[in-house]
Amino acid sequence: DAGSSVEEMEFNWDEYLEDTGATAAPHGSFKHVDTSLQNGFAPGMKLEVAVKSDQNTYWVATIITTCGQLLLLRYDGYGEDRKADFWCDILTADLHPIGWCEQNKKVLKVPEGIKDKIPDQEEFLQRVLKGACSAPANLLEGLHRGKNPLDLIAPGSRLELQNIRDSLEAWIVNVVENVGGRLKLRYEGLEDLDKFDLWLFYLDPFLHQVGWAAQHGYSLQPPSAIRSLRSEADWQEILKKVKEEEEESSVPTDLFKDKPVIGVHSFTEGMKLEAVDPMAPFVISPATVLKVYNDKYFLIEIDDLRGERASSQRYVCHVNSAGIFPVQWSLKNGLHLSPPPGYPGQDFDWADYLKQCGAEAAPQSCFPSLPSDHGFKENMKLEAVNPVDPEEVCIATVTKLKDSYLWLQLEGSKKPVPECIVSVESMNIFPVGWCETNGYQLRPPRKAIVNKQKKIAVVQPEKQILSSRTVHDGLKNQELNSSDSVVINGKYCCPKIYFNHRCFSGPYLNKGRIAELPQSVGPGNCVLVLKEVLTLLINAAYKPSRVLRELQLDEEAAWHGHGETLKAKYKGKSYRATVEVVRTADRVADFCRKTCIKLECCPNLFGPQMVLDKCSENCSVLTKTKYTHYYGKRKNKRIGRPPGGHSNLEVAMKKPNKRRKRRKHFFVHKKKRSSASVDNTPAGSPQGSGAEEEDDQDESELSHSLAQDRDKRKRKLRTFSFSDDENKPPSPKDIKMEVAEKLQLDSNPLEWSVADVVRFLKSTDCAPLARIFLDQEIDGQALLLLTLPTVQECMDLKLGPAIKLCHHIERVKLAFYQQFAN
Repeated sequence: DAGSSVEEMEFNWDEYLEDTGATAAPHGSFKHVDTSLQNGFAPGMKLEVAVKSDQNTYWVATIITTCGQLLLLRYDGYGEDRKADFWCDILTADLHPIGWCEQNKKVLKVPEGIKDKIPDQEEFLQRVLKGACSAPANLLEGLHRGKNPLDLIAPGSRLELQNIRDSLEAWIVNVVENVGGRLKLRYEGLEDLDKFDLWLFYLDPFLHQVGWAAQHGYSLQPPSAIRSLRSEADWQEILKKVKEEEEESSVPTDLFKDKPVIGVHSFTEGMKLEAVDPMAPFVISPATVLKVYNDKYFLIEIDDLRGERASSQRYVCHVNSAGIFPVQWSLKNGLHLSPPPGYPGQDFDWADYLKQCGAEAAPQSCFPSLPSDHGFKENMKLEAVNPVDPEEVCIATVTKLKDSYLWLQLEGSKKPVPECIVSVESMNIFPVGWCETNGYQLRPPRKAIVNKQKKIAVVQPEKQILSSRTVHDGLKNQELNSSDSVVINGKYCCPKIYFNHRCFSGPYLNKGRIAELPQSVGPGNCVLVLKEVLTLLINAAYKPSRVLRELQLDEEAAWHGHGETLKAKYKGKSYRATVEVVRTADRVADFCRKTCIKLECCPNLFGPQMVLDKCSENCSVLTKTKYTHYYGKRKNKRIGRPPGGHSNLEVAMKKPNKRRKRRKHFFVHKKKRSSASVDNTPAGSPQGSGAEEEDDQDESELSHSLAQDRDKRKRKLRTFSFSDDENKPPSPKDIKMEVAEKLQLDSNPLEWSVADVVRFLKSTDCAPLARIFLDQEIDGQALLLLTLPTVQECMDLKLGPAIKLCHHIERVKLAFYQQFAN
């Protein structure tokens, strides 16, 4: 209404989850989305890479891990030594498939660091390249270089789509839009007519590359729904045109390598079953196998006993099709089976119905078995396609779970929709945030207009990443190197700030997110460039609000620079603080180094110097063991303001009359082998706040419990330093379990990785707790530090399970003391 003070709020998933007390379905439950995010490169693939010390020579390297368009590589010959690992940007680095050097008469030469390990280069190459998988040439060279394979399905691309309603004919479809792998498709020949457009995920079993129909002996015919729109001669002309343009509109065939493989079915015509119509997945109904095409496909029809029906609900299925169930499945699961239209009475009985029809029920062996470890739970939130209007993607709530099927209540749809029945492997469901990530409009909940104070949204500052060839209007066509400072109109300009992805990231910053940061920011105005750098760091933190607290300006400190307000968001709350940045280029290097020290990371993690080969701080030997301070996300236990906040760190909005139980922090730090030049004291970090004292008290309690444990054993637990090798695949360690309580270990628990700890737990009666250890990344050294109080408090375990778990931990400790402590 005119003059109303009610304002419409922009939908925010974090705030919505907090307000509703709900949790998001885990991202790992959406396998099709995980597949779509793969960049075509995989650990273990090999390629030829320019040697940094001699750009005219190349050497074979192996992919250790991938992160977006970045690859972590290791030159062959270094074995398990990760110290020489290096990150490469696919778009800019000199990378090539195996065999490129030979074809282009380039020199393959062993790098200096491993020259003494490889006396015979030719013999070594023959050995390491035998049976090796080369990185895809089409993603390293040409127009497709550095592109996500999914992006190759561009508007205008052509595919073939099986007709899922009537028969096994197929027809060509044009890609109109690609939203994160969800394709808007238009039948070839309809041009701008969008009435018959479809939305399918690119991994849909009925979607194929052009040429599939001919290869498998199926005919190319337009579906009956559109056939009358053109004459037969027109359709043949369209088909001829498509074949002429096939090469320029084709999609790489390897895009479909991850599609589900369709197996052989055992259905026969006339069999009865229960089914959900995929076009209207709201009820379960009796159905009949109407026709068997071959050993892969058969036709299902939803039963309808009315003689005057105008049309029938029929669709093609395969053995892995979702929404088909054996007779009595609904009854066994306490669900309602909708009787066929025209069935006398409402009390449907399968035995009577089969006798009346003279039919047999399809046996249990005909039906697919779907995974039970899918991760979905009731009341979880996700994003789902509206089956009535596939253009819409709505907020969805899991209202019911039966076997491997979800009942979803959609919110915000233009027209109310009944609860939808979908498989846990459906390609029409997506994790929270998928629409936002892919720039697609998510239908917000209906109650988008509320009469309450609006929270301050965290809006990242506009990107001030300036090209090295254009600095404002005063500098053009001038190349800069990492140490250049440029004067514009008499003012200093900040040099490029490099993010050195290989450097030690410390306890606050997430290594994976750091790897996704741009290679450099700037040059440009010092305040703007440094503000952008700090914003990127805050967003790359495990807890952005904590990093903002570490960076904020101490009220008692003297200002030597410029105060800038920075923001952070954590658990749906917005935080802001004043942070000091320097204004002149001559102070930038010192500012970057001191900021790194505040964050307890390598002083060279970011700054005006690029770390080309080896960091001067020798930071590769540093390691960290981190624990998240909560396990799981419970409904009403939310993390609000982080401990240690100061008066100038403001929460955007405080909710009155809500008391929140403080959760304690649990950090265990490995002893660090650092060079003398690394100052691990968080210089300038806030001190003296009440919540900070609580953290100190927690650590004191933990130290006290560990000391008691050591005193009981009359032995001193030695601590060692290990590399934080997140990329090294865990080596299998067999745990020998004896019948007696005594445990015999094949390896030192201090050297166990997280995977080794999880493997040990799974061999005990505490196997269900292995997930906690995996989520909190507890390795062998941390395992030996656990006691009953810490297990109860930090893992939210009741006394019984905690005692049982500690019994196994004590057995490991005892075996450690007996076998390895000396």
